[in-house]
Amino acid sequence: MPHSPCSDVTQREPESQCDNLGFARVDLARLRRQGVPEVVYGAGKTGEQIAAILESLRDHGQTPALVTRIDSAKAATVSAAMGNSFEYFPDARLGRLGSPRAPDGHGPIVIAAAGTSDIHVAEEAALTAETLGNEVKRLYDIGVAGLHRLIACADDLSSASVVVAVAGMEGALASVVGGLVSCPVVAVPTSVGYGASFGGVSALLAMLNSCAAGVSVVNIDNGFGAGFLAHRINHTGIRK
Repeated sequence: MPHSPCSDVTQREPESQCDNLGFARVDLARLRRQGVPEVVYGAGKTGEQIAAILESLRDHGQTPALVTRIDSAKAATVSAAMGNSFEYFPDARLGRLGSPRAPDGHGPIVIAAAGTSDIHVAEEAALTAETLGNEVKRLYDIGVAGLHRLIACADDLSSASVVVAVAGMEGALASVVGGLVSCPVVAVPTSVGYGASFGGVSALLAMLNSCAAGVSVVNIDNGFGAGFLAHRINHTGIRK
């Protein structure tokens, strides 16, 4: 099916266009509206569909482009179609077309993960933030079960413009970090934990009930959402 602009949109405002692929309408105005190209959610799409969407974004100069929740089989299909310009990060289940933007935010974004089992979500956040143009520091396996590990990272935490706190189990890391830093904290509950963690619900509720001020919470395992929000905070007043 040939690509065509969405006529109802272009009649109102020529710059606001989408590329109609039949199975998807690629939002080409997203970059102008939000400063970031449309991000492709890979779950539920075929590798061929993902490749076609990325091809549209690339052809319209909208890179770097991200694909979230993409498995290795789909990534192989996309890589075969896009070549070396596509990179796959299996730990984060994330794909990237094009090179990351140069960092130009207010300061570093610190990604703090409570345990090694939380790294896959933390990496989704870190790679998202890096791709969009942020300096990222990774602090992994610094959960409250060994509080000395967290305290040893106090200087890195205090240097952050934003901290993304990723934790499963009881989700206490976000509250502790929130009480140590003066910057915003984006809390990410993960589905890591035993039965009473209820697939991350316990960590989610704990983070929502945090007594530390300045802590916001995204959905369970939503590393992308946390990385994107941290990017927005880190670029407030700099660029759209």
